[in-house]
Amino acid sequence: MSEVVETAGPHPVLTQAEIDQRVFDLYDEYCHGWIDRRTFLQAASAIAGGLAMAQALLPRYAQAQTISFTDPRIKALYVRYPSPGGNSGEMRGYLVQPSGAGPFPAVLVIHENRGLNPYIADVARRLAVEGFLALAPDGLAPAGGYPGNDDDGRRLQAGLDQGKLRTDMLNSARFLKAHPLSSGNLGVTGFCWGGSTTNALATMMGADLKAAVPFYGAAPETTGIAAIRAPLLLHYAEHDAQINAMWPGYEAGLKQHGVPYERHLYPGTQHGFHNNSTPRYNEAAAKLAWDRTLAFFRRHLG
Repeated sequence: MSEVVETAGPHPVLTQAEIDQRVFDLYDEYCHGWIDRRTFLQAASAIAGGLAMAQALLPRYAQAQTISFTDPRIKALYVRYPSPGGNSGEMRGYLVQPSGAGPFPAVLVIHENRGLNPYIADVARRLAVEGFLALAPDGLAPAGGYPGNDDDGRRLQAGLDQGKLRTDMLNSARFLKAHPLSSGNLGVTGFCWGGSTTNALATMMGADLKAAVPFYGAAPETTGIAAIRAPLLLHYAEHDAQINAMWPGYEAGLKQHGVPYERHLYPGTQHGFHNNSTPRYNEAAAKLAWDRTLAFFRRHLG
């Protein structure tokens, strides 16, 4: 089995402290698909030293790998499964199981707005070495799969029917929950778009979901909060104005309907702080959030 690693060409290595917040804000717009790469680089160039800062923020996926796909503690393979009502009726995902016979508690890992890139695949492996059966679905499977770079991935994902894409994620969760290696205790985690989809699945799955951990995800529709039965662990970045602005209304709904939750705001962090392929990564915050995530899943999934 091989993995695609995006190479963006040579670009400078800068620390988070060396990058102007205005460039981080432009990168956030670029990552969310609100501006394209050309516009991002041009706008950053208007800031002193901004082009070098912008280039430094482009992902280096080789450094994001922390668990090799040949690690003897896990077994990883790509699987296909039905997805009725989705974008093509079939999905493809990256399934990683711990060594041993199982069954294992299961965790769905939902990617950002650009498909199943190497960082998300590594997150699935990180969960597997901790004893969880992990599935990272590729929402771009109906469009040919993650294309090997984030720009094309972002374009492909934006071109899909978004309602059907969410159905593909729901069907992925159901497939994993019912998998022969699964204990039936299902958790979900996701990042950015995947964080918002994690919130949405909590409203859609009711008691079928045992735990949800969104990283800097948009809040779900207010009308759906009453249906949440899974306890939530919510991770937020300090410098993430649009996502954070949704929190007061989300929290009010959670309190109103008695949904158990923990919410953590990580000081000095940017949106995407868990992603170790760019300088938005904050090692201390990412480790703390991950440790909390593992403890939360162990507590609620067994």
